[in-house]
This record gives sequence, C-alpha cells and structure tokens, in this order.
Amino acid sequence: MDKLNLSKHISSSFNEEIDQVRNQVMAMGGLLEQQLRHALQAISSADTELAQQVIATDLAVNNWELTIDKTCTEIIVRRQPAASDLRLIMAIIKAIADLERIGDEIRRIARAALEQFDSHQQGLLVNLDNMGRHVGQMLHDVLDAFARMDVEMALQVHKEDKKVDVEYEAITRQLMTYMAEQPKSIPLVMNVLWSARSLERIGDRCKNLAEYVIFFVKGKVVRHSSDAQLEQEARS
Repeated sequence: MDKLNLSKHISSSFNEEIDQVRNQVMAMGGLLEQQLRHALQAISSADTELAQQVIATDLAVNNWELTIDKTCTEIIVRRQPAASDLRLIMAIIKAIADLERIGDEIRRIARAALEQFDSHQQGLLVNLDNMGRHVGQMLHDVLDAFARMDVEMALQVHKEDKKVDVEYEAITRQLMTYMAEQPKSIPLVMNVLWSARSLERIGDRCKNLAEYVIFFVKGKVVRHSSDAQLEQEARS
C-alpha cells in the first residue's frame, strides 16, 4: 500500500500504529473486492459452492470491522490524536462501517446465486454482470483513493455513482417487464432485482468512502453537498 504523506510523530510506535490500521483497512477492502468478484461469478455461472463460500467468508469481513474499530479506539484513548491524525482515525472508523455494509450486500448477492435460473432467465443476468463489473471497479478505485488519500480519484468515484444509478434503473425496467410477461418467473427474477439493488447500494457506499477521503484531506464534511459544491470544496 502506498504511504500517505502524513506528518511523522515523535513516537515511532505511533507511526507504526497508524500504518497498521491503514494496512488493516486495505486488507479488509481487498477481501471485499474478492468477495464481490466471487459473488458475481457464482450468480452468473450458477456455482452454488462458490456462493456458499462467499456467504461463509462474510464472517471474516465482520471480524475485520471489529478488529479495526478496536484498534482505532485504542489509538484514540492512548494517543489522544488531534488535527489530521484525528481526522484520519475518524475517516477510518466511518469507512469500515461502510465496508462492513458492502459485505452484507455481497452476501445477499451470493444468496441469490443459490437459486437455479433457467436458460431464459440466465439472459437477464448479463446486464447484472455488467453493472457488477462497474461497481467492482468503483470499489477498487475508491480503495485506491483511500490508500493514497487522492481527492481527484475520490471525485471521479463520486461521479460514477450516478452512472450506476442509471444502470440500476435500466435493469429494474427490464426485470419488471419480464415479470409482467412471465408471472411464474416472479420469485426467481426478484432475486436478480434484489441483487441489482445490492449493487446499487454498494455504489452508494463507495460514494461515501470517496467523501471520507475529502473529509480527511480537506477537513470538510461534504455528504450533503451537491456535485458542484463537492467539487468546489474538494478543490478549494
């Protein structure tokens, strides 16, 4: 993981603690990238064994959140960080909460992969897979932005969320039309719809992570800002 250009501290152990917690966040994020790839692969290839593996591995994601939260709490109590150090710890605490929820959405996609789709319904998964690739790239990019605390990359990820929303709306229309024409398919096709909804929510969480990068670098809370306001705040 690239090193942030953070001020160094008199205590080398403090530097080590900061590096440790950042490395833990990246490990958690890397696991989630793998989980999302596997969940999408499971649903597109009807691989129930892989789906079960994703569901079981969600426990490791939850454990990462608990571990990192504990580490951050200990740093706050022991070091009483101020200024940029405190902002970094707060950004990490917020980020791991969103990462854990991303894990929950991935688990829901994996559960949908346990269902068996017929050949006609398999065609409905093409757009879901495309959306999943887009969201997967968002997750990768925002983790990279978080590792580097790169505001420009964070802004780009933030903008991508609108494209994901458009994809979700298109998939929703397609699935609603299919269910109207094939009422018997409703229970199975609803699983595809819920999976698309989970991907849309992962996109939202990635947008949140992008906002935490801006919070750390600029010291500004931008979660209720318009796109124009956010860009202005990030570049001021």
